[in-house]
Amino acid sequence: MSDNGLRGIFLTQRPMLLRMLTARLASRDDAEDVLQDMWLRLDRLAAEPVAQPAAFLYRIAANLATDRRIASGRRTARDAAWLETQPAAHELPDMERQLVARSQWRVVEAAIADMPERMATALRMFRIEGQPQRAIAETLEISVSGVEKLLQRAYRIIHDRLQQVDEDHPGPRRLGSGKGVDRAD
Repeated sequence: MSDNGLRGIFLTQRPMLLRMLTARLASRDDAEDVLQDMWLRLDRLAAEPVAQPAAFLYRIAANLATDRRIASGRRTARDAAWLETQPAAHELPDMERQLVARSQWRVVEAAIADMPERMATALRMFRIEGQPQRAIAETLEISVSGVEKLLQRAYRIIHDRLQQVDEDHPGPRRLGSGKGVDRAD
């Protein structure tokens, strides 16, 4: 039977196919989508004769319904996994934390700008670009031990700068945190 014959049988069997697909997929919208997919697939089917065209169409419908259920299950699992990895509202930084982080980042940037060029380069290559210490050593033409020492000194400079800022400008303390202002009872 040719493609035109399959289309004709499809049109006569459409109501039954729709009922079968709605039962299998538990959704008339999904069933309609599968019927649309079937109609489009009929264009791609070879013009070879089919011995039992109605059975052939029902098999296509069943296979597409199974594919859709599997895809839906995978989509649901993927979406659930994605939601599990998202931070809860209390884990997101509030405005105060964001301001503190920006302020600290400015201090870090200033510390890096004040570092000797080779030290700043090693730090950027390691922490920002993610390059291994061996590659940094080759680029800077020093030993791996030399890179380690540069990084240690860079970390010390950044740590000291952040400590200095904390000592010079202590941040506000929240009441009830056990730190900060003494309260008279």
